[in-house]
Amino acid sequence: MSETQIDDVSPGSTDAVEEPTPATDPLAEAQAEIEKWKDISLRTAAELDNFRKRTARDMQESRAYANAEVLRALLPILDNFETGIEAARAEDEKSMIYQGLSMVRRQLADFLRDENVQEIEALGQSFNPNLHEAVSQEASTKVAEGTILKVMRRGFKLKDRLLRPAMVVVSSGASKADSSAANIPA
Repeated sequence: MSETQIDDVSPGSTDAVEEPTPATDPLAEAQAEIEKWKDISLRTAAELDNFRKRTARDMQESRAYANAEVLRALLPILDNFETGIEAARAEDEKSMIYQGLSMVRRQLADFLRDENVQEIEALGQSFNPNLHEAVSQEASTKVAEGTILKVMRRGFKLKDRLLRPAMVVVSSGASKADSSAANIPA
């Protein structure tokens, strides 16, 4: 450009070169973009780490409870076996059949223990609807209301999960006739 041309450019004209404003500073924009992608990267890495931990926990839980269905299917067979052993005991406790069945019972008990299956204690305990299934109630002057009188079918847990609730008969306390007779002076 010549001197005359430079003089022709007025300070307010659009032909003059403008300094970049801080809002349109390319360096600031690039740094903001870097921070944005850095944040996305950190969040994605955290999500991936959480996913890995959740997957590992789910796999461990699946392994721990994988045999629950097989064990649940075994329980009715165990009930029938117990019925058979009680019949053999009633005949003669010294018979070879009873002794053989007793050995099998011990093996089954050892197997269940090795598989982390525990029998739910019920007889004499307070009724717990999370562990017990009440099939009936009976009046009892000897046992407090809500206490289990009889176990109709044993219940089992696998570690901390319920495989099958115990079927129980629960005390309803003293019957009205019993309690009114107890209050009558002799």
